[in-house]
Amino acid sequence: MLKAGQVTALGAMSGTSLDGVDAAVLVTDGVDISSFGPTAYRPYTPAEQAVLHAARGKWPDEDVEAAAELVETAHAEVLSQFPGVDLVGFHGQTVAHDPGGRGTHQLGDGAVLAEVLGLPVVWDFRSADVRLGGQGAPLAPFYHWALARWIGATGPVAFLNLGGVGNLTWVDPASKRPEDPGTLLAFDTGPANAPVNDLVAARLGWTHDAGGALAARGEASEEILTDFLNHPFFYRMPPKSLDRDAWGGLADAVAPLSDEDAAATLTACAAASVVRGMEHCPKPPSRVLAAGGGRHNGTLMAMLAAGLDCPVQSIEEVGLDGDMIEAQAFAYLAVRVARGLPTSCPGTTGVRAAVGGGTISTPGARAISVPQSHFTLP
Repeated sequence: MLKAGQVTALGAMSGTSLDGVDAAVLVTDGVDISSFGPTAYRPYTPAEQAVLHAARGKWPDEDVEAAAELVETAHAEVLSQFPGVDLVGFHGQTVAHDPGGRGTHQLGDGAVLAEVLGLPVVWDFRSADVRLGGQGAPLAPFYHWALARWIGATGPVAFLNLGGVGNLTWVDPASKRPEDPGTLLAFDTGPANAPVNDLVAARLGWTHDAGGALAARGEASEEILTDFLNHPFFYRMPPKSLDRDAWGGLADAVAPLSDEDAAATLTACAAASVVRGMEHCPKPPSRVLAAGGGRHNGTLMAMLAAGLDCPVQSIEEVGLDGDMIEAQAFAYLAVRVARGLPTSCPGTTGVRAAVGGGTISTPGARAISVPQSHFTLP
């Protein structure tokens, strides 16, 4: 049983960029943030990244055992560094995402981590949402609502995560609960870092285009950008979500271009998808706060600033850690799951009503699933 009031939760996130595991401590009651704790990062080695890349697009009935064991081992290594924790939120590694089809697949067994860490572990956050008609993503928006209150926002603000895939959360911080109608609108905007990362890895052996320097030396192809923005995804109303490899055709499209022009084109596609996505916001936000690795890409940030009608800031400018937002989010969501509070709602994933699904594994005990019992009407 989780103690009442504020608890110390430890969250972990390994995103679709496959760079490594972020871990962060958050003190919260599942509604408001009390304080932020220590953080850590455990990078994946090139060999480990190769194992994870080989598992992309695969489902539980396929050959993913080695990748799953890798995810569990890497997470155990970094999560074991934090004493005094009450519970852990473990997202796992997404390798396939097909809401409305086969569902969503995150590698890693929270029950294994519970035994290794000797702590209750909340995991499998997305499946219940997908079963109940949601996209299963993004799941950070409820935490974004808490962050908007933490920074003292008085009007709508947008949080932009620039990971392998981009996602946007529009928040009205005046609402008393994140699940209240009109409080949140969230959706994936399109590809962000993944296409550029894959390009420079294949051509140059780099992990990423540091600072956007390669893209800055190139010229984006207007023809490819126009074709990209004609993709049916951009004509769908949110909430909506993407698999990391949904735009595999972009690699073929930029294949004839120079390294510089290809990077510039893929970076322009990432920026244009965010600009297009902002058209869905109920009201213009006062500012856009960017987190994720893409905020370090000066070329991408400059493109966003040129295309949007409001200021675009790195989230550090409001005193937050842009590398750890999603890890903190799963610490926050773990407390909400343990307390029976919703973790998604129609405005964030398109689920039919607010739902708080997940699995809680405790050391030496059978895992407890908490899906439809927490399906609540708004």
